[in-house]
Amino acid sequence: MSRQTAAVHRPLFCLFLCPNHGQSATPGNGRRSSEAMAKKSVGDLKEADLKGKRVFVRVDLNVPLDENQRITDDTRVRAAVPTIKYLIGNGAGVILCSHLGRPKGVAPKYSLKPLVPRLSELLGVEVQMANDCIGEEVEKLVAALPEGGVLLLENVRFYKEEEKNDPEFAKKLASLADVYVNDAFGTAHRAHASTEGVTKFLKPAVAGYLMQKELDYLVGAVSNPKRPFAAIVGGSKVSSKIGVIESLFEKVDILLLGGGMIFTFYKAQGYSVGSSLVEEDKLELATALIEKAKAKGVSLLLPTDVVVADKFAADAESKVVPASAIPDGWMGLDIGPDSIKTFNEVLDTTKTVIWNGPMGVFEFEKFAAGTDAIAKKLAELTGKGVTTIIGGGDSVAAVEKAGLADKMSHISTGGGASLELLEGKPLPGVLALNDA
Repeated sequence: MSRQTAAVHRPLFCLFLCPNHGQSATPGNGRRSSEAMAKKSVGDLKEADLKGKRVFVRVDLNVPLDENQRITDDTRVRAAVPTIKYLIGNGAGVILCSHLGRPKGVAPKYSLKPLVPRLSELLGVEVQMANDCIGEEVEKLVAALPEGGVLLLENVRFYKEEEKNDPEFAKKLASLADVYVNDAFGTAHRAHASTEGVTKFLKPAVAGYLMQKELDYLVGAVSNPKRPFAAIVGGSKVSSKIGVIESLFEKVDILLLGGGMIFTFYKAQGYSVGSSLVEEDKLELATALIEKAKAKGVSLLLPTDVVVADKFAADAESKVVPASAIPDGWMGLDIGPDSIKTFNEVLDTTKTVIWNGPMGVFEFEKFAAGTDAIAKKLAELTGKGVTTIIGGGDSVAAVEKAGLADKMSHISTGGGASLELLEGKPLPGVLALNDA
């Protein structure tokens, strides 16, 4: 819910019963999604394809570092390990390529050097580090790379040509290797030199294990879910989630909304929202989305009560009020206890759940109850066989903060990529890979 926030209420349109769209398979069982199904995976490459070969692996090592350049969350580093281990175990020399942050040119604070010790520890091999990602020095290091060796290139975004998908730059990157593996789902929605351009010069070009898993879950579960299928969408603004909500109307049986976006829906229904976050230019859209849910037979639930605050601060005064009765001068910062109870009861009926966006300003302990409750409920449901998918961004941060990350079926490593995939947009970094 970010800057301003989330509220709640059971309006008249709170719940529409929807027809059952039919039973189907979980990800990995039965038909995999067209995009997931269609691409060749690293597991399709055997020792004969890899031994003695140099493999260029685009990974996503865009991890948070503290002021002392220490990794504060190594999730993405750990996620890259299975693919790299498979390649070195089959005698390949692995060349790792990644970005870190949004540097404008060469910037030491965005160097990948701090990642070398953790990568080496996780892989059980001494990872070498290049001072660049192209050029003569890099070529010498690649030429000397032994079977089973790993070389990490310097931040590929130190070159503006990376994001411009410059063909000559892509060709230089590709010239380092014989095989291409894309395991960076977090950047798959970008047509950059290292994600899309290199595939013009390097074959085979295949998906890594992490990329394949993301596609199996995010595409597979969404296109062919076990039902009832619910989506929980939160976050601060309806404008940033319009595409996702509209796309989900075509797929889900139940849609639960939380976060700051709900106040725009409340105001559209004529409710007083106090000083809560509202997108005035999206009021008609909110009304249209409610009507679309009815037309599609989707159960749309808005919170029935809200935790309101007298200011946007961790130490604000707070109280619980009905969603239809937010006092003037107060702003909604979380969903209330009645909403949590209702949402939990609805989620108990589901077989597949995808969650994108927090229920409130979970960074403030006082306004984290709604988000924490969703995380705990999804962890509980996973244990009962429900497929639970955390679709990137703040939802992942919330689940990790609650210590429940390992209790979910799948946690997406790509915020923007997972959103675009849920919207049904093609991902250039996936489309560029070889068909299976």
